[in-house]
This record gives sequence, structure tokens and C-alpha cells, in this order.
Amino acid sequence: MKLLTIFLAEVSQMATDDYVGFTFFVGCMAMMAASAFFFLSMNSFDKKWRTSILVSGLITFIAAVHYWYMRDYWASFAESPTFFRYVDWVLTVPLMCVEFYLILKVAGAKKTLMWKLIALSVVMLVTGYFGEAVYTTGSGPALWGLISGLAYFAIVYMIWFGEAKKLAEKAGGAVLKAHKTLCWFVLVGWAIYPLGYMAGTEGWYDGVANLGLNMDVIYNFGDAVNKIGFGLVIYGLAVAATSKAEA
Repeated sequence: MKLLTIFLAEVSQMATDDYVGFTFFVGCMAMMAASAFFFLSMNSFDKKWRTSILVSGLITFIAAVHYWYMRDYWASFAESPTFFRYVDWVLTVPLMCVEFYLILKVAGAKKTLMWKLIALSVVMLVTGYFGEAVYTTGSGPALWGLISGLAYFAIVYMIWFGEAKKLAEKAGGAVLKAHKTLCWFVLVGWAIYPLGYMAGTEGWYDGVANLGLNMDVIYNFGDAVNKIGFGLVIYGLAVAATSKAEA
């Protein structure tokens, strides 16, 4: 009881109308629950799919930990926890890219594909951080945002039309279906991040990004949908593959 009292005393209070803090808390709980689900379901699948499920659980677990810190940071300072957010992304987004390699291994995917996707994701994130937290005046945000956007579209091209696409077509069946779904997550789901970036930085796009929404709400919603959704697609693929093998 004493430990619980100490724990609650260290947790920053959240106002009832603090919708940004609310999305941080809900995002944390949702991704923590998703992590438990993925970790506990690992032994239900063939060995070749366990790594993919493990990575899905790691993505949501890492995000849940960071969201706990970000929620507390927001409650304490009422400032966007940009640094913590990018630390989260620089760990989880490359892991999401690894998922493409893992599901395409059945079609002969090589590690070079994985490293290309990881490298592009790191460039996308590092340049995004520069524009949002370092070079925040003048043309800085627009310039670094452009570089980040180019890296993002390079990823989109690779998975929709490039090497990853060809491997998915070679694999066919459930792998191809899962690959297409993940591609849509990257194309549509990840597009919410540039909107959040534009809402939080100055540039020629000020009018475009004037959506009347807080940047952190946009990011929090996008994180929950994309990270949990990515994992559920992988889970569905593992279920389909395991059922087919047992039939």
C-alpha cells in the first residue's frame, strides 16, 4: 500500500480537459495491451513466424514506455516532448521496416533490402528532428522536412513498386495480402506524421496544415493506429500461415 501511495504521488496530475494528455495516456495503455497480446501469442505459431510477432511486440512495448514518459513530461511542462518522441521513432520505425524483410524471407528477401529500408527510415527521422527541434527558424523546417519527405517516398517506392513488391508477388497468397496491407499503412497511415510536422513547424505550408488540431494529438493518434495495426497485420499473416500448414 505504501509503495502504491509513493507511486501515485510521483505521477503528475492530469486536468480533466487535457485532451493531449488523455491521448498520451490512452496511447500508452493501448500499446501496452498490444505488447502483452503479441508476446503471449508467440508460442501459438511456427518458429519462422515467432520473430515477426516478437518484433511486433517490441515495437508497441518500446512505444508504451516512451508514451508513459511523454505523458508525464506533458503534464509537468505543457510542452511537446519532441526529444522523447523522436527517440521512440528512431527505435520503432526501423523495426517496422524490419517487418517487411521478415515476412518476405519466404520469397528469398536478402538483408540488403532490410538495411536499405532501415537506412532510409533513419534519414527520414533524423532530418525530421533537425527541422522540428534544431533548425526551427527561417527555411530550416521546410528544407529538412523536404529531405525527410524524400526519404519517406523512397521507402514508399521500394515497397509499392520496387524490390519488396516483386518479392511479395513471388510469395503470393497470405504474404502478398499482408504486404499490401502494410504498404497501405505506410502510404496512408504514415502520412499523418507529415501533417503533424507541418502543424508544429513554420513554413510555406502554414495554411495547408491549419487543421485546428494539436500536433501531439495527430502524432498520438497516428502512432496508436500504425504501430498496433502493423502488429495485427503480422499476427493475421502468422495465423493464416499456421492454419494453412496444419490443414
